[in-house]
Amino acid sequence: MYFVLWEILGHIVLNSKHNSLYLICFHVPNRYLSYFSFSYVGHQWVKNNLGVNIKTGWSVDPFGHGPTVPYLLKKSEITGGTVIQRLHYAWKEWFARTQNGDFLWRQNWDRTGHTDTLVHNMPFSIYSIRGSCGPHPQVCINYDFRKVPGEFTDYSELAVFIDDQNVKQKADVLMDQYGRTASVSPYNVALIPLGDDFRYDHDTEWDQQYTNYMKLFNYINANKDRYHGAEVGFGTPSDFFRALRARSDGQFPTLRGDFFVYSDVFSEGRPAYWSGYYTTRPYWKVLDRELETKLRSTEILYTFAVNDARRKKLQTVRLLERNYEKLTRARQNLALFQHHDAITGTSKSFVMNDYALKLFEGIQNCAAIQSFAVQCLLSKSGDSGAPLSAKIVVPDSDRQTYDQPTYRLALNIDKSRPRNVIVFNPHGRRKTEPIKVLVSEPNVRVVDSDGSVVRHQINPVWNLSETAEQPLAMSKVCFELLFIAVLDPLSLSTFTIQKAPNPEGLALVYCKNCAGHSVFTVKPMRFGDIQLENDHMQVLFDGKTGLLSSIVDKGTGVSQYVNIDFAAYQAAQLHSGAYLFMPDPNLRDTEKKVLDDYPGPSTVIITSGPLSSEITVVYGIVTHKVRLYHGKGVESKGLYVENVVDFKQPPKNRETELFMRLSSGIANGEPAVIYTDSNGFQMQKRVTVKRVGIEGNYYPTTTTAYIEDDHRRLTVLVNHAQGAAGWEPGRIELMLDRRTLYDDSRGMGEGVVDNKPTLTKYWILLETLSDDGGGSKGGDRVSNPSLVANQLSESLLYPAEVFVVEPDTEHHLRPAIAMIDRPVPCDVHLMNFRTNTDPVFQQFPSPSALMVLHRKGYDCRVDKGYRIPECQLRRDRGVFDSGTVFTGLGRLQIARTTVTGMHLMDAVDRLDQVEVAPMELAVFNVTFVD
Repeated sequence: MYFVLWEILGHIVLNSKHNSLYLICFHVPNRYLSYFSFSYVGHQWVKNNLGVNIKTGWSVDPFGHGPTVPYLLKKSEITGGTVIQRLHYAWKEWFARTQNGDFLWRQNWDRTGHTDTLVHNMPFSIYSIRGSCGPHPQVCINYDFRKVPGEFTDYSELAVFIDDQNVKQKADVLMDQYGRTASVSPYNVALIPLGDDFRYDHDTEWDQQYTNYMKLFNYINANKDRYHGAEVGFGTPSDFFRALRARSDGQFPTLRGDFFVYSDVFSEGRPAYWSGYYTTRPYWKVLDRELETKLRSTEILYTFAVNDARRKKLQTVRLLERNYEKLTRARQNLALFQHHDAITGTSKSFVMNDYALKLFEGIQNCAAIQSFAVQCLLSKSGDSGAPLSAKIVVPDSDRQTYDQPTYRLALNIDKSRPRNVIVFNPHGRRKTEPIKVLVSEPNVRVVDSDGSVVRHQINPVWNLSETAEQPLAMSKVCFELLFIAVLDPLSLSTFTIQKAPNPEGLALVYCKNCAGHSVFTVKPMRFGDIQLENDHMQVLFDGKTGLLSSIVDKGTGVSQYVNIDFAAYQAAQLHSGAYLFMPDPNLRDTEKKVLDDYPGPSTVIITSGPLSSEITVVYGIVTHKVRLYHGKGVESKGLYVENVVDFKQPPKNRETELFMRLSSGIANGEPAVIYTDSNGFQMQKRVTVKRVGIEGNYYPTTTTAYIEDDHRRLTVLVNHAQGAAGWEPGRIELMLDRRTLYDDSRGMGEGVVDNKPTLTKYWILLETLSDDGGGSKGGDRVSNPSLVANQLSESLLYPAEVFVVEPDTEHHLRPAIAMIDRPVPCDVHLMNFRTNTDPVFQQFPSPSALMVLHRKGYDCRVDKGYRIPECQLRRDRGVFDSGTVFTGLGRLQIARTTVTGMHLMDAVDRLDQVEVAPMELAVFNVTFVD
């Protein structure tokens, strides 16, 4: 979003009869919550500063296009239409041949057409003047009239200004190109962009382009007979779509699906697949997701805190209002990173560093706002009894700089000073959540806000960076405390950590090459395979590699082959880079078993306790951890996985594209079929196309990927955007990190060598499918994740926020608060509850907020015998039970609105009248009256 440019053009827009603006957005690899933040910031800025509502979409530079953005555009009341550009060259050819380049994009689950969005595909490969006036770039370049003193370009050398002597010849050639462009559409109307990247930055160019084109237009329009009645002129995308609708009588072809993978033939006349950027610079993608997570929790806490303080007329409202500028800044920083060369990781290294600083600033701001909001909400009688600026509540973790790992605060526990930990559940449903904190003592117990003792586990804290020559040691002054918190919906709950007379819940440690410990029992590794188990499954790991080998379903007794391995593609120099992915075609074996360089893992650690068991294996560039939770909660249905990938300093691991592969016995077709998500909003079926190579079969994955046959489904849930493929039957592979020393000639101008040690998180589910023909909630023949997968994904993306109460200040705070008195159904995701900006004083919050709800589709066939604890569903479209209230917010005025909150629609009298259809997103403007 180019705010400076908008300021320059503001007076033009305000005085224009067309009153048209458009907003460019990226289709991948961001999640739909990030798009919501992006569009909200952009639309609100335009409305507040220019007084204009955006009506047209303009997405000419995303590298491929998915169905979720058109849906969200429709939900934003962008009804004029949207323009897309970068599609696979074969799609361009098909659209031209069939004249279907103007179409209605319909969502997979839609059976009525209510989600239809009018889309215009720009018929040529790029949006520059040279690439868009017609099919012949060598002709179009002559119609770029920019001649800026001191610049020497190919177009400035070729362009000849229009005069009376050459206008006829120039008009003839231009109309030939325009005619060819219009011929790919049955409506005989063409939209021709006039610009390029980094243009119109000099006053002279505005005059040069406008003056020369007006001479051409005047001549053409004055000689209609010569040009078969054609008429040309300047206009907006809205003008184009109006003409399109008038000529078509509103009848357009309908399309479902998406346009991935994008491929061009720019450099060598052969396909180049843009599937590398799905994974490029994973550290930044994780950082982006961290800010998204923090910002969502901050929005919810801030909305309740500031309006509770206003209603009670507390002095803290002034500090909360002052924090709104920090909140706005965090929003803008997240929105900025959704740029198509930011979230993709495809900017130069120094630019990516600047992006990271902005993301880090947003994370720090959110942490500070969260802590104060929690302090305000829990303060007794609204007054902490301490100075208003005193920090009573602080986050449990922090980091010094963006490129340093997050560290958790270690709580000093002694008999006279127990420590309080506050946990925020940012979800609208009751849930269990594993909570980890660091403590100074193994002799502790955990008590909840009702005074009940909570089961816990004590794990050792390791330094896995120690050299292999020395026995691996456990910390003697720091211990990891794990407990399972049962959390009410949208609640703050306090857990007290007290000193106990004896250690309880100590984990048992099996380790290779480990030092002994005075607290933990350390046993040597046993010979043979390794087994972890809980009530639902037995999990086997290969005794030599320490990697997953099979899973036994205890319910059926059936053993399923599920194997994890790590390998890498050798990148093709100059053909694989920040944007492009291409394994070296000159190698006999395109992939390398990277773990074969090691005789085995340098370290294997097994930790087993009453709440969880886990195995950690350390290889040269990968530290791999698999955890199995015990108990009955939803987290016990899957395997939790963490990978830390460290490529070290270049030139180590040069031209390496590292991936994790899951292999199974699932017969998912030949060619293989994999499902990947679209912006975390819906799933998309992908059928392997062998002739385009592995690079043409990698797809963007932001939350979920799975394969299935008639009886089983293997699901992987991810915590950040990355590429995924189902190249062979029974397999899912996920790209972890990429290092390419050379540029791929797509605009960045350098290789990718600034890799950082990156922690990535996953859930792996092996689920049973019933054969009773049960369909999917949200539409027939539409594939969806299971309810369990949806809930684990939400917990992975939006975990509970943990805070620490400073010593000797506990008496100022209440032990717990629930911000809603009844849960929402567990298929409904409270995507956000975001305070609106005051339209006049934009540095202040308004007394209203946008409540964003998503009723997720789920597959009814999956694990029908398992009932999720605390999971309530409804047969109707309702979200809130009768009588539901938001605690402390008083009387509400509720109205349905658009995704960006720009257009209020029908009013809703009470929360229990709020409805959301399956698969749909619904936004409500909530005004706090008193």
